[in-house]
Amino acid sequence: MTAESKAAKPSLPPSPPLTERQEARRRRILHTSARLAGRGGFDAVQMREVAESSGVALGTLYRYFPSKVHLLVATMQDQLQHMHETLRKRPPSEQDPGARVAQTLMRAFRALQREPHLADAMVRALTFADRSVSPEVDTVSRLTTAIILDAMAPPPTSRHPAQEPPHPARSATPEQLSAVRVIEHTWHSALITWLSGRASIAQVKIDIETVCRLIDITTPDPGPEAGAESEPGTRTGATKPRGR
Repeated sequence: MTAESKAAKPSLPPSPPLTERQEARRRRILHTSARLAGRGGFDAVQMREVAESSGVALGTLYRYFPSKVHLLVATMQDQLQHMHETLRKRPPSEQDPGARVAQTLMRAFRALQREPHLADAMVRALTFADRSVSPEVDTVSRLTTAIILDAMAPPPTSRHPAQEPPHPARSATPEQLSAVRVIEHTWHSALITWLSGRASIAQVKIDIETVCRLIDITTPDPGPEAGAESEPGTRTGATKPRGR
């Protein structure tokens, strides 16, 4: 969508928040979607069966999710939210930011590996999504970015007890945010190639670990205030590749 078309399109008012009852109904629908997809993949998710199993009218289901693609993209959003909560409770143990991101993404990948039919259904929905599903797809992308940025933050053991962890989105440099986007694309592509049988888990791990080195390459060197001496001819705070 061009900038002109975005400007010409009037912005829609935000949807009112769901009531407690509506939120419970939505959660039942998402749970049913995940269960059916986990049992038989994309084709097993039929809107009429989802409605019946969730205890809602078919028309009500379509008010929440206008199509199966909307429903499955929302299901992926829900799965990522649960994954994010789990990863926050058990943050990565590696010291280097790139290694922490790789460890986190491989844990997320293995979680999807345990439910291959569900993973395939959600990825196919993302592939089929058109502009009408853009808000849901954008949310999935933001969640993936948040997972990566959280993984980049220093582990608690490397911080002073009184030191608050930096906000990942505010502390990331433009170069790091660019690296995050490349990592997202690679992770998504690796998931597709594995689901299609064109890549092994070992190859996926190699690809993820390789692309995550971009985080270390784009991480600025600590300044003098961090106790680091600047190398001759090197500007303080300049970005340079780090050896492994």
